[in-house]
Amino acid sequence: MTRLEELIKELCPNGVRFFSIENLIKQSYVYTITPSIKIKRSDYLQVGNTPIISQEEEYISGYCNFVDGNIPLANYVCFGDHSEHIKYINFSFVQGADGLKIMTTNSTKINPRYFYHACSSYYVRRNNYERHFKYFCDTIIPVPPIPVQEEIVRILDSFTELTAELTAELTAELTARKKQYEYYRDSLLTISNEKLAMSRLDSIAKFTYGYTDKAKDSGSVRFIRITDISDNGTLNPNDAKFIDLTDESKKYLLHKGDIVMARTGATFGKTLYVPEDTPSVYASFLIKITLDNSKISNRFYWHFAQSNLYWEQANKLVSAGGQPQFNASAVGRVLVPVPPLETQNKIVQVLDNFDSICSDLKIGLPAEIEARKKQYEFYRDKLLSFKETPTYE
Repeated sequence: MTRLEELIKELCPNGVRFFSIENLIKQSYVYTITPSIKIKRSDYLQVGNTPIISQEEEYISGYCNFVDGNIPLANYVCFGDHSEHIKYINFSFVQGADGLKIMTTNSTKINPRYFYHACSSYYVRRNNYERHFKYFCDTIIPVPPIPVQEEIVRILDSFTELTAELTAELTAELTARKKQYEYYRDSLLTISNEKLAMSRLDSIAKFTYGYTDKAKDSGSVRFIRITDISDNGTLNPNDAKFIDLTDESKKYLLHKGDIVMARTGATFGKTLYVPEDTPSVYASFLIKITLDNSKISNRFYWHFAQSNLYWEQANKLVSAGGQPQFNASAVGRVLVPVPPLETQNKIVQVLDNFDSICSDLKIGLPAEIEARKKQYEFYRDKLLSFKETPTYE
């Protein structure tokens, strides 16, 4: 028998009383706090003496240099009236704007941390835009004896701590693998540079500007724009836009393994290796780089275009001014290491393996964190499931 089971058997063998949060407030088990000041979002600071807590998803929304005497150092549960986010806060803070409901508890009746876990478990989100505090107050939660509450808090907090440690370890692993990949990529390309004369890109490639059309939410082919190239040179799956394929736009169709580069704006120089053979057309602010594959492979060039060796040149060659321009004339002057194709293929194989490991971690990390979250919610709800006494208040 676990410690929790022993406590339940000893202290509440016949069940637990359930209360609506509204009744807990009326009976002074829970107190609502009225802040003395509220900070407008336009007045949030990035650095300050006092954290700002709002109803938004982020835990701390900003900082200020004010002190609210109504919210001293204590334990609070905060509820977003519109957002429905529930937060546990164990420090003094200032409220950000409207919509935050602040509560604390009579700790001899309800452990504040237990109250947070119980609210998170029993409150049913509406996920619509209206004021939700009335639904929160209607929420009915179990209130077992304090020793039972404290044991539940201990178990859930231990689980939360283990999850946080795992998340930190996975994030550190991803960062380490990424740095390792970047180190080997730059090292391999630098070795090629030392052994070979560099070739200007315009001597081994041709450049074609993209197609001008208005992007739409639907169409027969995807319309790839400069914003569709992510920081690591992959295709962004979000916010896809489309156009209808015409005889004119057919000239700009892309195929798996093609290379396109952003030529303007903040995304200049970012280079995409087209990942799959789904119909797509590239937009006018992109340049298709058609390489002489008898001298250099597309995949080798793509890896080069992610390297420091490439970006050191791109940052010098891009036009100065309000809107950076990295047109065909500029990118054509980039010097590229061109080892024998056999060597290129070996380098690509090594770098693709590292890239695959990093990509797997990027996919696996959020999935693992989500799985841990679901696991926590399962055990939390299970721990907070009590036999109910005949009536509740």
